[in-house]
Amino acid sequence: MTSTTDIVAKLWGLCNVLRDDGVTYNEYVTELTYLLFLKMLAEVPDQSGNLRENRLPGDYRWGILAKREGMDQLDYYKKMLLDLGKAKDKLVSAIFTDAQTRLRKPTNLKALTSNIDQLDWFSAREEGLGNLYEGLLEKNASDKKSGAGQYFTPRPLIDCIVRLMQPRAGETIQDPAAGTAGFLVAADRYIKDQTDDLYKLAPDKAHFQRSSAFVGAELVPDTHRLCMMNLLLHGIEGGVDNVDTLSPDGERLAKADLLLTNPPFGAKKGGGRPTRTDFSVTADTSNKQLAFVEHIVRALKPGGRAAVIVPDNVLFEDNAGRRLRSWLMDLCDLHTILRLPTGIFYAQGVKTNVLFFRRGKTDKASTNAVWVYDMRANMPAFGKTRPLAVADFADFEAVYGSDPNGAAARKDQGEQEAGSSAGATGIGKEVRWRMFSRDAITARNDNLDIAWLRDTEAEAEEALTEPEDIAAAIIGHLRAALDEIEALSEEIEPPDSLNTEATVVADAAE
Repeated sequence: MTSTTDIVAKLWGLCNVLRDDGVTYNEYVTELTYLLFLKMLAEVPDQSGNLRENRLPGDYRWGILAKREGMDQLDYYKKMLLDLGKAKDKLVSAIFTDAQTRLRKPTNLKALTSNIDQLDWFSAREEGLGNLYEGLLEKNASDKKSGAGQYFTPRPLIDCIVRLMQPRAGETIQDPAAGTAGFLVAADRYIKDQTDDLYKLAPDKAHFQRSSAFVGAELVPDTHRLCMMNLLLHGIEGGVDNVDTLSPDGERLAKADLLLTNPPFGAKKGGGRPTRTDFSVTADTSNKQLAFVEHIVRALKPGGRAAVIVPDNVLFEDNAGRRLRSWLMDLCDLHTILRLPTGIFYAQGVKTNVLFFRRGKTDKASTNAVWVYDMRANMPAFGKTRPLAVADFADFEAVYGSDPNGAAARKDQGEQEAGSSAGATGIGKEVRWRMFSRDAITARNDNLDIAWLRDTEAEAEEALTEPEDIAAAIIGHLRAALDEIEALSEEIEPPDSLNTEATVVADAAE
């Protein structure tokens, strides 16, 4: 979409104007969200053909803002943000709650409004304003100076997962860590492609898709604004709340037929535990990724399916981690694990996987076997010069099969090559797809960090040439190490008396 790409480039280029005003990259995208929301409401009609800006209160319109000059414009803009945060319209108030402009110079606001007005909005409408906004979010994530990449799931990975999980009209789809709504938007796009943009559906079912099909949570207020804006521009009315999924608010999220998510990694701030009354397996751990997996299992309807991105430590961590994996494989059919390559997220040292599972009909022995695809070993060094692409997932999608629950006929490539059972050694280096029985996993103490190919991460990182990629790899390793130390210290937490003594020693050392 050439016009959309051009507009995104122009919008991103405006951030250079704001550097002297002390606006950071992420603040810039948030600032643009306020302005683009106002402009796009003036450009986009609703289902009845009326302009969406009619949902704004009083005299707050883009045309009025854009015509003003100097301090009069800046003062009007500040008041506008304040009052829109108190609007009766739920979506408007969600985007503008506690909104404040970072702009201090009237000339910079004028530069933004003038340049936004001059964009090719006719072409943008034709190609989809939602695509334009998603392009801006993706640009922010791909620019390492913004630091947003660690929160942004790559589009090719999202689209691969959605294609395999095959969301359907009428299903409730949840993302408990929605971010900027990448998974929900992709699922909506998939459903619209299957239903002629919902026109094949009865009016009541089409209304459900627009107003109730997508639910979720996003904890960070500024990210929640971007999420709500992205949903709106794709014709989805809300559905994602600004709440903490690991708090009692998470219990109130609607049960899901399909759950797609990339939850945050690391420990809760201050080492706090989840405050969910329904948690049992992870109630005593501050490890967020483990707690999110428990939420996902509990959030699925019977027979519901899920695809969730998790770091490696979810697969091998002992104690709470092992209890969670055993519980997961009892309640769910964990049929597939995709070992993702390194370098596809901003924190290159963080190794990740996608778990595909289905909620079982009973709470016992739901998993009979786990299929593992190794997309990590002997892979290119992904980064700025070699971004992740749709074609990189083609082989995995082929062996996964056409059934979203992993029930399609599958062949263990290790058995095919070695002519023996799944536990055989001497498997060729290009065998990436293998099956492991539940008994074999039990023998591994339920450790699911299964690898049989040489992991060439070190060689891949040696091949990095871009300074930004090299720095990101180093930062990623440091973050991963700190997370492991945090998790270890939690497991061997000493009594209070020893804690006091340790604090004194630490203070003395400092």
